[in-house]
Amino acid sequence: MKKLEVKLDFSQVPVESTCQGKDISPKIRLGGVNATSIAILVDDTDAPSGAFTHWIIWNIQPIQEVPEGIPKVPSLTSPIRASQGQNGFGRVGYMGPCPPPGRPHRYHFRVYGLDTTLDLQPGADRQALEKAMQGHIVQQGEAMATYERKD
Repeated sequence: MKKLEVKLDFSQVPVESTCQGKDISPKIRLGGVNATSIAILVDDTDAPSGAFTHWIIWNIQPIQEVPEGIPKVPSLTSPIRASQGQNGFGRVGYMGPCPPPGRPHRYHFRVYGLDTTLDLQPGADRQALEKAMQGHIVQQGEAMATYERKD
């Protein structure tokens, strides 16, 4: 499997991309994309209940940068074409870090290059996305950032 380069402009999630800010999705830079479409999963692996999903988005055309501030709607036509599904909060779209006060949590931005566009309804859950991606992942990459809530 070929590596996909995933870069964030930060090592700590900026407040504007958290529940303490405007909760807007951050910019994600991609390098070496050689796929038909891209899917992204963002998880908090330090959540008390186990990995908690903050964002799932798929059928992104091969691009070098996912812009910040992606609207929280199931089917996107602008600023990029894509479909989004339900996060761990039961809502569609990006919902940023909101850990309990205390220690920092790690947020993994996992990006998958796929050999197809997925036939998956917008609003689907993570389990449906992972099932739809099986056998279609040709590239993979990850970036990680932390966030500590200060109240």
